[in-house]
Amino acid sequence: MGIAADDIDRVRAATDLVEVVGGHVALRRSGTRWVGLCPFHTERTPSFSVNAELGFYYCFGCQAKGDAITFVRETQQLDFVGAVELLAGRAGIELRWDNTRQSTEHRRRARLVETMARAVAWYHERLLTGADAASARGYLRTRGYDGEVVRRFQLGWAPDGWDELCRALSLPTDVAVATGLGFLNARNRLQDSFRARVLFPIFDVRGDPVALGGRVLPGADGPKYKNSVASALYDKGEVLYGLNWAKKAVVDSGEVVVCEGYTDVIGLAGAGVPQAVATCGTSLTDRHVAVLRRFAPRIVLAFDADKAGQAAAERVYGWERRHEVDVFVAALPASADPAELAARDPEALRRAVSGAVPFLAFRLDRLLSGTPLASVESRARAARAAADLIAEHPNQIVREDYASQVAVRLGVRPEHLLAGQGGEQRRPRTTAPGPSRRRRTETTSLLALSLAVHQPEAVAHLLDEVLFSDPLELAAYRALSSAATLHDAVASSEADVAELLLRLAVDEVADADADAVVARLLDEAACRVLRELEIDAQGRDRPFENAQRIGWLKLQVENLRDDTTRGPAVEQVLQFLVDYRSAAR
Repeated sequence: MGIAADDIDRVRAATDLVEVVGGHVALRRSGTRWVGLCPFHTERTPSFSVNAELGFYYCFGCQAKGDAITFVRETQQLDFVGAVELLAGRAGIELRWDNTRQSTEHRRRARLVETMARAVAWYHERLLTGADAASARGYLRTRGYDGEVVRRFQLGWAPDGWDELCRALSLPTDVAVATGLGFLNARNRLQDSFRARVLFPIFDVRGDPVALGGRVLPGADGPKYKNSVASALYDKGEVLYGLNWAKKAVVDSGEVVVCEGYTDVIGLAGAGVPQAVATCGTSLTDRHVAVLRRFAPRIVLAFDADKAGQAAAERVYGWERRHEVDVFVAALPASADPAELAARDPEALRRAVSGAVPFLAFRLDRLLSGTPLASVESRARAARAAADLIAEHPNQIVREDYASQVAVRLGVRPEHLLAGQGGEQRRPRTTAPGPSRRRRTETTSLLALSLAVHQPEAVAHLLDEVLFSDPLELAAYRALSSAATLHDAVASSEADVAELLLRLAVDEVADADADAVVARLLDEAACRVLRELEIDAQGRDRPFENAQRIGWLKLQVENLRDDTTRGPAVEQVLQFLVDYRSAAR
């Protein structure tokens, strides 16, 4: 269950696809279409085509395809609901939900998000103007955070009062507790969750505020950092700090830099590495990786060097296998985190990220750099330890390559580093062959399907599935004839059928007479039947049994080829073919 289907249709109808795509791609008109360079792959010659009237796009280079909702999902990394909500907001459409429970949950979430947004704004204003926030402002200046940084990341200050936020926003108890902004204390009194802390608002990937992270000022009592509790809005095992700001840079660069803290993200951004995110007081999880894989195939760990080296190899290699990502490690100086390095030597931080190495390479380098290698015995010990690290990798080719590298460094033979290693070899990643990048040869049946897409009223009464011999084209015709709209036909079809329909939708409509195209299609179908009848007649004891039908059909084919007799022949031949195929079943 989800957004009401009628509302999704209203959003599509109200959305100008050219305007949406034009925000990312320079489009120019070409006939009845708009064309430009594809935003989903690198190209020099435009192969990206948009049909504004039908509301579809298709790239003849990489086969990217879809409608406005798909485009927003792919370019802004939103789920379906998020994309529809964004477009609905642009169009001024209030969405409804198709069952009571879903509608209630959506309204509840919207209320909680709105409350979180008010709290973020209140805390932010308190930091900027509150007299009690002077020490917080001074602390932030010592970290190198000027007004631009404070506003960009919407930092805030939670005053030390027991319930100043809850009273200022008049928060109902259930809302305060549900958002994690407040809790009931031992006296059953509503109390603020955050007090006397610099606050870092946490947003989900759509940009909705869902939680807060708070840091005490130096010298204050209590734990250094405190995060919002899990709530209906916030799951720390899935949400990543800064992804809402970083996602475009992540997509553009093809990599995401993962660090541990809010200040690390801010430091990396200030050092010219905007593709950074942070876990929120927890280790990187499988769900985090699944989220990040939607944006980039390369993950760079920018942890403290000791912690990066201690990451569980089994977990890292599991991420690489399950999510098809490559995990790299930025070699930060010992005992330095990104925030500190950004303040002290931003160029060194940039070099560490750009020079990140694969996880196994990092671990081997850490091992060998910290081990004396002057004696044969020390090299032997290092070789045993390196062999243990190499053995953990599931890919035999990778193991052999690293064994060769380490062998050269230690002066041993590679087989000594691989001895006793059986293990499972990971299957090489395979990619199913995609559809041809060339446009299909223009055939009569494709021309008829194109007319069925662009001018359905001209051919709908003249077409039937008996006219299509190609299985893919037949499936496309069936999808069109059974659906109310082209969107419905695409949505209900298998991938190859949907792709054909979308390609026809964005292709330039041929300047063809619908009646002539249908007559030619009938001609071809009739000729196929004639061949069947003639073969059948030759195999019978009485070879002239089908002579009358064959003679009549040949005459009708001639009529189809004559402009003066085409009209009556179309209906007669179509009916004959329908009856013939029906009897043959």
